[in-house]
Amino acid sequence: MRGPVNILRLLRTGATFERTGAMAVALDAFHAPPILRPLLRGLIWPFRWLGYAGDPAMPPVPRALTALGPAYIKFGQTMATRPDVVGDELALQLRVLQDRLPPFPTAQARAAVSGELGQPVEALFSAFSEPVAAASIAQVHRARLQTTGEEVAVKVLRPGIERAFQRDVDAFRFAARLLDLFVPGTRRLRPLDVIAHFESVVRGELDLRLESSAASEFADNTAEDEGFRVPAIRWPYSGRRVMTLDWVEGLNAADVEAIRAQGHDTTVLASRVLQLFLRHALRDGYFHGDMHQGNLKVDAVGNIVAYDFGIMGRIDEYTRRIYAEILIGFIRRDYRRVAEVHFEAGYVPADRDIDAFAQALRAVGEPIFGMEASRISMGRLLAHLFEVTERFGMQTRTELILLQRTMVVVEGVARTLDPHMNIWDAARPVVEGYIRDSLGPKAFARDLAKSAWILARFSPRLPELARAALVRTATPTPSWRPGLLLASLYMLAGVAIGALGMLAFHVF
Repeated sequence: MRGPVNILRLLRTGATFERTGAMAVALDAFHAPPILRPLLRGLIWPFRWLGYAGDPAMPPVPRALTALGPAYIKFGQTMATRPDVVGDELALQLRVLQDRLPPFPTAQARAAVSGELGQPVEALFSAFSEPVAAASIAQVHRARLQTTGEEVAVKVLRPGIERAFQRDVDAFRFAARLLDLFVPGTRRLRPLDVIAHFESVVRGELDLRLESSAASEFADNTAEDEGFRVPAIRWPYSGRRVMTLDWVEGLNAADVEAIRAQGHDTTVLASRVLQLFLRHALRDGYFHGDMHQGNLKVDAVGNIVAYDFGIMGRIDEYTRRIYAEILIGFIRRDYRRVAEVHFEAGYVPADRDIDAFAQALRAVGEPIFGMEASRISMGRLLAHLFEVTERFGMQTRTELILLQRTMVVVEGVARTLDPHMNIWDAARPVVEGYIRDSLGPKAFARDLAKSAWILARFSPRLPELARAALVRTATPTPSWRPGLLLASLYMLAGVAIGALGMLAFHVF
């Protein structure tokens, strides 16, 4: 029975946007073609009564997204960082979705804490405040530890959030199936894979034990990063539905005027936000996947403080190198190399024309150089990129979805702090530093050392592997020599690589 329910859910989405007045605002913000607007609204109008009324005190679009549920709120949070896409006015309205949503009663939060930690709240905390921030999945209370008197932040999941989230994802998956079936042109975007990826990522937010672990790992990775802080996790006070971490005073990253009034250089902070994200993604392969303003503060000495570690991203070392080469190619305006990297990584089918692809990339990249940053329309740039990828048969890379989405969000945060920021100038030193460390002679030596270590671990099995190679290549005719030669070359190559790797390990 999920099909009819999901159809109802999608109809209700459109009806809610129409009923709250958000439909007209959204169509204007995304510059929908004039011919589409009356058609779309005409289709939705008969079902207007299905829509949720929402909170009339909120602006239309936040009102509609809040009424529809957590997955929709997540989308709104991303758009809040993109005034160049949705306009300054709508971006400002959407910021209420980041940490100023209606809270649930404190009594329910206290009951959740007691049930999760197995003790009354009074035995754990000498003070437990009303909600200080409320987001789509959880809310935060300020508290004081009974044992030490230290101030902490206690994050508590919303009641019933798991069921509400699953309802939204089911509807999204149903819509993806419809697109896959009836709109063949969208198949290259792999909508079902995208929804599956989105579901797996956000499910991490629904178990605060995983978030606590992510925060701990992130803190270890970034301990030496100047100007950046991650609050420490208090493990004895954390569980599946409750997470406790150190309280840190600071200004919300969206409160630019207050940050300037406190004497901080917002131009420096803007570059730092972007560079930190790139450093975490490229250096560590582990990055904060939800870096909107509601999850960032600026403390009294100018450190950027990160919160909310439910969505974290990982990328393997090979993908990091590909990503860095693509970035540095754009920064250096070497579009031929960018095209080559796409082909080498298999992002573009091998039967396509590499020169034509490089030319198309030039048409995307050149307009952004030499322009004042505030004049660049990221919406038009993304639309152009979409056309290029469609023409050359590129498929959506699900392993890069979170990285790409977070890059968009981080750029939006940085430009909120400094509207005139040039993202390429800010990114260049980080990307070039990674290229030097990862693609130079020392990196080659490190790769050899790793190969040697792996071969050393598996060296007792090399004879067995050689015999297996012989068996696979054996035939009734006397053709054992190629198989034996293959096995011998395999072993000799292993010994040679191992020797070189161990030498490199000792030298570097």
